[in-house]
Amino acid sequence: MAMKFLDEYRNVELARKLACEIHRITTRPWAIMEVCGGQTHAIVKFGIDELLPGQITLIHGPGCPVCVTPLEIIDKAIEIAALPNVIFASFGDMLRVPGSTSDLLSMKAGGSDVRIVYSPLDAVKLAAQNPGKEVVFFGVGFETTAPATAMAIFHASQQGLKNFSMLISHVLVPPAIEALMSSPNCRVQAFLAAGHVCTVMGFEEYFPISKKYRVPIVVTGFEPLDILQGILMTVRQLESGRSEVENQYARSVRREGNLSAQYWMSKIFKIVSRSWRGLGEIPESGLCLSDAYAIFDAEKKFGLAGRVVQEPKECIAGVILQGLEKPCQCPAFGTLCTPEHPLGATMVSSEGTCAAYYRYRRHNIMELAQAK
Repeated sequence: MAMKFLDEYRNVELARKLACEIHRITTRPWAIMEVCGGQTHAIVKFGIDELLPGQITLIHGPGCPVCVTPLEIIDKAIEIAALPNVIFASFGDMLRVPGSTSDLLSMKAGGSDVRIVYSPLDAVKLAAQNPGKEVVFFGVGFETTAPATAMAIFHASQQGLKNFSMLISHVLVPPAIEALMSSPNCRVQAFLAAGHVCTVMGFEEYFPISKKYRVPIVVTGFEPLDILQGILMTVRQLESGRSEVENQYARSVRREGNLSAQYWMSKIFKIVSRSWRGLGEIPESGLCLSDAYAIFDAEKKFGLAGRVVQEPKECIAGVILQGLEKPCQCPAFGTLCTPEHPLGATMVSSEGTCAAYYRYRRHNIMELAQAK
């Protein structure tokens, strides 16, 4: 039996029809950025870019929260995990992200108490069950995961858990889009916005960006038909000279978003400037704990605020995250940098662009390199 809400969005005939319609209406070159790493993986896995006319260039954006987490945050996580009497809890995708000299998985192998959890609330339970230990949760993600982090902080506060804290690296998507558009190197003419982020936040924030920079922004899902329809809606706007915000992912996204999730985010967090790997510091693009919940801030608790670390020169992940290069243009791709021995987060994360190309395109890339 076909799985509802999955196979129906991978229908081959419908995909062909959408691709044919994109070919029919495209008359000029267009550069479209998909913001989310989940969309990037779908594009590369299903060969969606290969179905499009040659005039359309898909630019892979910085839409992977693991990938944009700055190196200094990873180093802080490693430093905390190395402390005695600490249980460091994290989602699994952060464990292999390289810091300056190590990663959390290596720390775990070396004896540090690093644990994979599936919800921030699991970390709260760990703190309640281990009153003699300091439990630290690594809070990383876009607006999608921030509400769950907020609820964990609230529950820890309600329980009076003084041995619980969080290392926060939550970032916000709209300011990053604006930062990309403000760059003199930007060649993006339209955006496919991340559907899961908009499920939480809605898409009101995109209207002023679309108007200011005259770019179409189409909220888009993650299945092949979602992405093809999002591209079709975007190209229709570009070809007709329009720059509007549209919602392809209507089965999940409402204009106002999830108001309950937004309430908890506003209650627990405050908006701050934050550094993004590859993009630098972006004003008002991150979340940190509000003053009322600052006692749960691990950076303050362990005295780790205000550190800056330089990225390794041999890794071009920063350029890739800006959409200026693709993994195949990196000399280290597939040789010095692999998922087993990554130089940067874009090769580690399940949503990283380099990981997608390595998994689905590396043989073609290596053959081309050998031919040259």
